[in-house]
Amino acid sequence: MGLGETHPLPVLTGIFTGSNSLLGSMFNTWKPMWVVLLEDGIEFYKRKSDNSPKGMIPLKGSTINSPCQDFGKRMFVFKLTAAKQQDHFFQASYLEERDAWVRDIKKAIQCIDGGQRFARKSTRKSIRLPETINLSALYLSMKDPEKGIKELKLEKDKKVFNHCFTGTAVIDWLVSSNSIRNRKEGLMLASSLLNEGYLQPAGDTSKAAAEGLSDTPFLDLSDAYYYFPDSGFFCEGNSSDDDVVLKEEFRGMIVKQGCLLKQGHRRKNWKVRKFVLREDPAYLHYYDPAGGEDPLGAIHLRGCVVTAVEDMPDSKKYDVENNLFEIITASEVHYYLQAASSAERTEWIKAIQTVARTGK
Repeated sequence: MGLGETHPLPVLTGIFTGSNSLLGSMFNTWKPMWVVLLEDGIEFYKRKSDNSPKGMIPLKGSTINSPCQDFGKRMFVFKLTAAKQQDHFFQASYLEERDAWVRDIKKAIQCIDGGQRFARKSTRKSIRLPETINLSALYLSMKDPEKGIKELKLEKDKKVFNHCFTGTAVIDWLVSSNSIRNRKEGLMLASSLLNEGYLQPAGDTSKAAAEGLSDTPFLDLSDAYYYFPDSGFFCEGNSSDDDVVLKEEFRGMIVKQGCLLKQGHRRKNWKVRKFVLREDPAYLHYYDPAGGEDPLGAIHLRGCVVTAVEDMPDSKKYDVENNLFEIITASEVHYYLQAASSAERTEWIKAIQTVARTGK
């Protein structure tokens, strides 16, 4: 997301009709749009491939409010009020995404008010990476079982970090593979991989740097730990019988992850959770999307049944949006989940069914 880049965000389509900004109560429905942040405004498109925007919101004289509580059942909403007091509502997929949009929009408004030109510091521009560098291809090379970075079990502060590696190991690998000319250039490339999500920080030292508390997002240090997002990474504290069980849950390879709405078992309310699906053993862990290494819960999928459902008990009609599916475990515990679209629901169901059949 940034200057001249498209990005999908659900918006309240009653506000966006044609090329005009209109607030019409009879059209108050949410629909995904591709949103582009420009120097002086926000454009939105029905599809990413569209050449012409559906409309444009000028930023001059606008104000932004986040978090926005106008929609109690929707999380990660922010409100942009234009100069003519027209309210525009946006919903991000998770907390970090919303905060990134709000931060950049605020900066754009401040630049307009101060007579300056807004230019978001993208990874490639700020680090000055050569255009020929393909981060996705580099990531696959780093994960190569024979020639890539070796995933280790590392100990620090009475914790054991599994399937991870040090910042120094990353820079060493980049140098040895001739991907960079020196360690300073390697630090910039590793920071780019971190910013784009190809590497994840593990432990307080690397997390603090990634959050801006150091001169660089990535640290070329032997006590700064990182891991691949689709690895079997997990962190354990003091050893106990419970830890042994917990470690077993996390040994499976990640096959799918993303955000879904989950209904609580007691209050029956819906909350956004990040889900990570692992195979062999077959587990679906769910986390607070705002962060945290430890899962809020785990669903053992061996022998489970997963199906799409059109309605469910203990739920009011306006609570659900017809993308429901249900998981019934072997111990007959029911979990109700909502996907963002029918296609996404189908993808999750197929993935869970496969893992449930093949995983232990």
